[in-house]
Amino acid sequence: MNILGLDLTDDSLKGTPHRVAKMYVEEIFSGLNPANKPSMSLFDNKYHYKQMLTEKNISFNSNCEHHFVPIIGKAHVAYISSGKVIGISKLNRIVQYYAARPQVQERLTMQIAAELKKVLDTDDVAVVIDAVHMCVTTRGVKDASSSTVTAEYGGKFKDMKTREEFHRMISM
Repeated sequence: MNILGLDLTDDSLKGTPHRVAKMYVEEIFSGLNPANKPSMSLFDNKYHYKQMLTEKNISFNSNCEHHFVPIIGKAHVAYISSGKVIGISKLNRIVQYYAARPQVQERLTMQIAAELKKVLDTDDVAVVIDAVHMCVTTRGVKDASSSTVTAEYGGKFKDMKTREEFHRMISM
């Protein structure tokens, strides 16, 4: 702010450096603090549901680690139970936790998949992310119509039939 020549003694800007730092630590990059990692609620799969469970259109905001500008997107996650099921909201919380840090989309996709595999004790996990990067839309090429899609597939999702079923579900 000093480099920009802002008058930090101005009433409007006086507390801005502190507010910005607090916002980054407590909100925007809160996923860097392991204490903020969501606790997981797992339940026995009493109904023996053996099909794919998909949570789609999980909204998230992240920040490009190269330019510190927003990445805004949707994550789609799925798993096939190995005996346990997770509280549905926890899928959203996992996405939002890993998104709340300086990020690249490829790593974010892999982190979400790895966490789901670990928590659910299964390799049968899929994650697809579709996001708009402000470093593309507001600077450089300034392309407001493109988005970036990444995917990570494990276990049964490496089989094309299972993968196609997942893609049909997230396209509904």
